[in-house]
Order: sequence, then structure tokens, then C-alpha cells
Amino acid sequence: MKKSLAILMLMGSTSFAQTPKKITLEDIFQKGTFDTKTVTGLRSLNDGKTYVSIETNPETHLKYVARNNYSDGKTIGAIFSEKDLFYKGRKLPVSTNFNKDERKVIIADEEEAIYRRSSKANYYVFDIATKKITEVSPNGKQLFATISPDGNKVAFVRDNNLYIKDLNTEVEEKITQDGEKNNIINGGTDWVYEEEFSFAKAFFWSPDSKSIAYYKFNETNVPVYSMTIYEKLYPTEYQYKYPKPGEKNAIVSIHLYDTQQKQTKTVDIGEEKDQYIPRIKWTQDPNILCVFRMNRHQNKLEYLFADAKTGNTKVILTEENKYYININDDLTFLQNGKQFIHTSELDGFNHLYLYDISGKMIRQITKGNWEITKLYGVNEESSTLYYQSTESSPLQRDIYAVQINGKNKRKLSHQPGTNNATFSTDFSYYILNHSSAKSPAYITLHDRKGKLVRILEDNNQAKTIAQEYGIKGSEFFQFTTSSGIELNGYMVKPVDFDPTKKYPVLMYVYGGPGSQNVADSWSGSRSLWFSYLAQQGYIVACVDNRGTGFRGQAFQKCTYLNLGKLETEDQIEGAKWLAKQSFIDPDRIGIWGWSYGGYMSSLCITKGADIFKLAIAVAPVTTWRYYDSIYTERYLRTPQENAEGYDQNSPINFADRLKGKFLLIHGTGDDNVHFQNSIMFSEALIQANKPFEQAYYPNKNHGIYGGNTSLHLYNKMTAFVLENL
Repeated sequence: MKKSLAILMLMGSTSFAQTPKKITLEDIFQKGTFDTKTVTGLRSLNDGKTYVSIETNPETHLKYVARNNYSDGKTIGAIFSEKDLFYKGRKLPVSTNFNKDERKVIIADEEEAIYRRSSKANYYVFDIATKKITEVSPNGKQLFATISPDGNKVAFVRDNNLYIKDLNTEVEEKITQDGEKNNIINGGTDWVYEEEFSFAKAFFWSPDSKSIAYYKFNETNVPVYSMTIYEKLYPTEYQYKYPKPGEKNAIVSIHLYDTQQKQTKTVDIGEEKDQYIPRIKWTQDPNILCVFRMNRHQNKLEYLFADAKTGNTKVILTEENKYYININDDLTFLQNGKQFIHTSELDGFNHLYLYDISGKMIRQITKGNWEITKLYGVNEESSTLYYQSTESSPLQRDIYAVQINGKNKRKLSHQPGTNNATFSTDFSYYILNHSSAKSPAYITLHDRKGKLVRILEDNNQAKTIAQEYGIKGSEFFQFTTSSGIELNGYMVKPVDFDPTKKYPVLMYVYGGPGSQNVADSWSGSRSLWFSYLAQQGYIVACVDNRGTGFRGQAFQKCTYLNLGKLETEDQIEGAKWLAKQSFIDPDRIGIWGWSYGGYMSSLCITKGADIFKLAIAVAPVTTWRYYDSIYTERYLRTPQENAEGYDQNSPINFADRLKGKFLLIHGTGDDNVHFQNSIMFSEALIQANKPFEQAYYPNKNHGIYGGNTSLHLYNKMTAFVLENL
């Protein structure tokens, strides 16, 4: 009897121990309970044998830049620490932003975010050998401060003008004079280039430090967008240039400044003004600049070689696509000066190609019904390329090496999931960052043959915490639509999932062109909210519709000229498929999304109103007429050319079809997807006499964060789901 009681007690204690802790929204958005660790400041050094990272001394709690051996992963010394970074009584942050010869470091202090990729700061140059700290400029905060390759100068932007600071004489030189807010920008991009071509710094030192190539944006004729800022007694208007579809873009020109002759040449990019220059890049020859020239429809891309002495250009490569061309940073000029490598969708999938310097294709290096997702670099001594791809699965990422001739391909990552790599300068070692839907980042050091040298971060603590809270990641599924299209999806189920029960489902959608949500990787706070909802008895599901990326051009670009139509059909089909599963309540299916996902959820609750009981749209586009020119015209062309493509899938035009519960959320200071979208959708719903709820977040941008904002937002959405689904 005593033995039986003891067994029962043991079983009870075991059961209690296995009961997951309750996730709170405070755990996710305030306490950092589920944070994972990484290797901070990771950077390979020029010797190819060592790398740096930012570490914290456990005794003094001071941060320092550690030099680590690739051979064993052990720290061999500190290059410098926080104690070296006091300037006029102020402690500067630790940085690993070395110049080319690794003798100096650029440090940004008191940073102020501007848009998604831009910020201004007080910059400093730290000389490692002498410990001298030089203030880049005492005349106001700067943008994009960059040390020249020879380490003698710093270029930066302030008040839309480009400057150079000589670190030896400490003389500050203003090399452009016409910079003016909302008129002329030198050395930086306008809003739409920063957002849609993914770069903000728009000047580049030549390899020999003798020239700077820079962009000039003339925004004079671009329409102004105004946002009301509600902070002072009388609200103010923030105004900036934002080109919407079919409206005038900035006129872009490219210039070359000779630092020795103090002269500027204008690069000949043709007479057409209504075009894009999505990239410029120096070749191995310091006298030749490569300029990417793209038409406004974004279906023709030309590579121009510009003579740095004269500004004269010649076209060396032209690529055209019947849909549009995606821009990336994979273009690599080989050190031999005779060849270059770039990626292209020429055969329907994104692959690597080798060209000679005249623009003649030598060969296609990789082939197959899979995509190159990143080119890490080229070891020219061994004629080996290193890249990331989807060859194993569109849901996964693996690292490969292949000869430039396309032979002897070998896989360097062996754990299924998402793998990313940082290679040593000579490619003799690499640091592998692996995660999966069920496992956080696992960071390891390997030699060139793939042999494990050392585990740098195992995130065992994060794994233990995830287990304690019953966070078990997502389960993947596939289904075939009525159109015969196979779609990928995932589910997050309750930890005590019972297949005999009927569960409500909240679908999560983004769905925009080239995007991906259904991926075998460890996700952040948003997916932790899904685990929180699972503890409340919900299943969270996600489907990647047609138009999403990494499955080839035909799958991604089939939404061309008709954004929203096929994507919405696929989400509705996903909901119908879920409704047929024995463990799902078909009458309790909701959907939510953010940005493009907010657009999708708005379409689903209107066009798919009989399917969804609930929808939440956060910061949604509600008509593409309100969004920016580069993104929207890439997929729809202009409203003047394709009015139906803009209007037949605008939620505003289907407000009268709304059924079910709807929550509309937006930040009033959203510079990206303007508050105007939700305002005008609200008006359409009101005029259709449709009940709905809405929440606005004062002065918050597209991310809707800061202070308690994220916590408040997710509390709001959680309550809406619990009450209505």
C-alpha cells in the first residue's frame, strides 16, 4: 500500500513537473524570457586565421573586442575594450567596424533612426595602435560615416551634402554645395530607394581611395506627403517626398569626385531621366565603376562601365524579363580583373553565371529547380564559390561550395533547417549559424572540409526555457488547391493537442511577392505569440500563397499585374482545407496579417467573408494607389496603364462585403504604409454601414513599437481573438 502510494505520488509530481509554464505577453515583449544568444560583432580579419567578436569580461563587466583563433575558436587576446573608448568624459560604444587595413575603427554614438535603414549619429574614429579618438565632425550629427580604404579619410553626409574629413590634418571638406531638404540629396538615397532598393548610403570609395562615386537625387518635382505629429501643444506636420504610383520620381544622377584634383565628373547614364539606378559598384580596377541602369517598368537591367576619369560609359551587359527583375548584391568582380559573377533568373530559377569583363557569358555555374539565395564569395586560388541555396527544400537553406566551372559541388551544412555562414577571409574556415522551427540558433566553427572545430553558442538555456513553457515549434504541411497548385504551410498546435477535439484556427499571412513565412527556422516574438495563443487553446496556421518566393519565377511572378487576386484565392483555399481537418472547427477560422499581410487579411474578410469569422489588419495597404512607385509599379505597372489591377483587389472597393469581426490597426506616423490607407478603408466601411473596431497608435511608424507599445498592441489583438474566435 505504501509502495503504491509512493508510485502515485511520483507520477503526480512527474505530471506536475511536465505541465508547461504559462507564457505571458510580458515574457515575450518586456522581459526577454525567450531571448536567444548569438556571436556579437562577428567579423573575419584579413589574415584569414582569426576573427573578432564583442565579448563581456565576467569580472569587470566591460565589453571588449576579442581576437579569436579559427583553428580552435579560442580567444587569444583583446584588441581593445570599453576602457579605451572614453572621449571627453563620454564612454563610446564598442564596435567592430574596421577600416580595410584594420588599423582603425569607426564608432557611432547617440544614433537617431530616420527610416528603415538610415540613421544619424556622432561618429568617431578610433586608432587601435595609438588609442587616439578623432571626432569625425563637431558641426552636427552625420550619416553613413565611412573610412577610406587607405585609412586616411572619412566621408559622411550631413544636411544632404557630402563631406570628407582628413584624419591627418583634421580638415573637413564639403564636396557638394547644393544639398537641401526635400529638394537635393547628395550621398544618400531618397525614401523610396532606401525602402525598395534596400540601401541608404549612396557614396562609395574607390579601391585606391582616390575617388568617391556618389548619387545625387533631385526631388524637386516629387509630390510631398505630410504626416501630423501629435506631440506638442500645436501638432506639427512632418513632410517628405514620397512618389506614389504613376507620379514623378526623383531624377537620379551619378558623380565621381577626384580627391586629389578636387574635381567632380558626372557619369553618363543616358538622356532618359525617368529610370532607376538601383546599384553602383566599383570593379577591381579603381578607374572603372559599374552602374546598374534599370527602366521604370523594372524589366530591363543594363550594366554600364564608367570611366572614372571622364565619366564616359559603355553598356557591357543587358538583361530583360517579361515580368520584372529582382535586384540583389551578388555581383562579384574577380580579382583577376577579367571576369565577374552574378545571379540571374534567366532559366526560371535564380542561379550563378560567369561572364568575362566584356559582358560575354562564359557559363551558367549552377542549375536546377532551386534557387541561389546568397553568394558568400569566391576563393580564386582554388576557383571555388561559396553560396546558400534552397536545393534541399524551398523551406530550408544550406551552404555549398562549387568550382567556378560548375563541378565538384559539395554540401557544407548537414543539419536540416536554415543555415547561414560567415567565412574566413581565405575561406579556410567558416562559422555556421543553424536553426530550425524547433531549435534556436546553434553556432559552430568548422574547417574548410566541414570538420567541427568548436561550438560557439548552443543556446541550451533558451532550449530549456522553451521546453519549460511547452514551446515546441511548428509542424509543416502541404496541400493541393483546386487549381492543382501545391502550397506549403505550418501549424502551431497546443502542447496538449487532442486530435479528437475541435480547435479554432487563427491564420497568419504575409503573402507578398518574393516573401516567405513557411520556413524551417527559429522565429522571433511574433511566433512566440502563436505559442501563447496555442496555450489558450488555438491552432495558429500559415500558408505561403502563390507569389511568394524561393520556388522559381513561374510561382513568384504569376501575380504580375494583378496583386491580391491569386494570393487571396490561395488563402481562402487554405482556410477551406483546414476546415476539412477533423480537429478543426470550421466555423471558427480567423486570419490576421501586418503590412502586405494586413492587405491580405482585409481582402480575405471581404472577398472571403463567408470563410473567415474574424480578421485583424495591422498597417495594411488598402489600395495600391496609395503605396510607393518602385514597389507597386514593379508588380502592377502604373495606374494609368493598369487601373483594373489597382482597383479590382482593393479592400476599399469591397467594404460592403464585410462579414464577421474586423479589427483595423495603424500607427499614425507610418512613413511606409501611410495611415491614409486605414483612414480611407474606415470611411468605406462606415459608408457601407459595416461594424468594425479600430485602434491607432500615435506617432508610431510601420513597426508600431517603443515603450509599452508592442505589449499594448498584442494585448489588444489577443483580447480581440479570445472574445471573437
